[in-house]
Amino acid sequence: MKLLLSLALLPWLLLPTSGLAAGPRSGWEKSVVRIEVSHNVYDYYQPWNRRSETVSKTGVVVGKTQILTTAENLSDRTLIRVQAGGRGAWANATVVWVDYYANLAVLTTPAPDFWSGLKPVTIPAKPSFKKDGLQILRWREGKLESRQAEFSQFAVRKGRLSDINQVFLEASSEIQAAGDSEPVVSGSQLVGLVIEQSGRNCKILPGAFLHMILSAHARAHAQAPRLGYFHFYWQPAENTDSLAYLGLPGKPRGVLVIEVSPRLDGQPNVLQPQDIILQIDNFDIDMQGDYADPDYGLLMLENLATRNRWAGDAVHMKIWRTGQVHDVIYRLPQYDFTNSLVPAGVFDQPADYLIVGGLVFQPLTVPYLQRWGGDRGRNALFRLNYYREDEATKARPSLVILSQVLPDRFNIGYQEYRGLVVEKINGQTVHHLSQIQAALEKPTGPFHVIDFVPNETVQRVVIAAGEREQTATARVLENFGISAAAQITPQPATAN
Repeated sequence: MKLLLSLALLPWLLLPTSGLAAGPRSGWEKSVVRIEVSHNVYDYYQPWNRRSETVSKTGVVVGKTQILTTAENLSDRTLIRVQAGGRGAWANATVVWVDYYANLAVLTTPAPDFWSGLKPVTIPAKPSFKKDGLQILRWREGKLESRQAEFSQFAVRKGRLSDINQVFLEASSEIQAAGDSEPVVSGSQLVGLVIEQSGRNCKILPGAFLHMILSAHARAHAQAPRLGYFHFYWQPAENTDSLAYLGLPGKPRGVLVIEVSPRLDGQPNVLQPQDIILQIDNFDIDMQGDYADPDYGLLMLENLATRNRWAGDAVHMKIWRTGQVHDVIYRLPQYDFTNSLVPAGVFDQPADYLIVGGLVFQPLTVPYLQRWGGDRGRNALFRLNYYREDEATKARPSLVILSQVLPDRFNIGYQEYRGLVVEKINGQTVHHLSQIQAALEKPTGPFHVIDFVPNETVQRVVIAAGEREQTATARVLENFGISAAAQITPQPATAN
């Protein structure tokens, strides 16, 4: 039964593409569908508030009853509908699987009439398209819109939903407001899916990456493998004096390891600061940190963590250390949002918060920083944005902040405090809202003492404990129309 199920998920690898050509009324209208997603959106500045939002996306038929699209806007979904042919009846759909790390998902619908006349497309395992014939497709007003795109380059960038570095295709197009999983095609071939647009530049998940993720989920009998990443930090070896100091003979090459974070998965660190990485999986690394990819050309070495690799895979490295060459095996750690001190994503759960006498505590996350405006919290409080570059550790797995103070006579004098990282409450170190709850049960005499990470504003706040605190909290909830004093997602039992 498992074998038959797996084979049923693979038709997009086996079907021919004859009869499909880029452009309206060319066959692609039988493979491109509209998607409408209703989902809950949480306000991370006022985390007790949420609203419903409906967004439109595009999908591509990749199996007998499967539609491929991006994972963006599928979090906390309440209703998904799909429409074939750009007009007519909608069919309710469900998620077969969603991979927020890869930013991909597969949908299906049990409505038999929906699939009538639709044709799955093939996604090649390697890029083989003509770079001068790219088209971006989407349904608009019942017609299949086709816009030309000019190939720019393949480049390694961070993902839309995660901080994973992977290869993307970049193309220039006059299309407006793209980035909702519009398919990019060349002739009869699906080249990729558009995930965002800035000006004329479109960032596209390439077909080979789509093929890799789809194949992994098709093969998985339980949970599909997860993407890995390089957890060490490096710099280009453009300063040849550094290479000379470390005694590397021959022409300048390789990159210099500058920091190796402790691994949360318990695996030993095989790299050390001042190692020079010369090769990864037999690919020579140049002094800029690039390698010659046989499919994409020169790419940054970070792509080798996701080039047909998964978390737990062995990556072979040749390094220069203490005057000689060493061959080491680096096990790719599993990427998880909680691997970063400030998680890049929070999905399929409400926004967490805790209100104590008007003081609002929240976990520090990228969605919170984004609430301040700009790309990835660019305009957020500098102190908080600074933490985004830090890795989570067992000693400091996450951060909790005093995000704001809701004014009340109980907290007079503290109303302007916001964006402060909490270090201790009542002498207990806290990294999670549940730890704050536990610390509040052990006040320091008649008071709660809240200590913050050193900053230029305030080091400590003291508030009354017991009945006065509880009365103030109830009053604040009533005055601000807040239904509950806390929303706390249980803390994971173990770290990844």
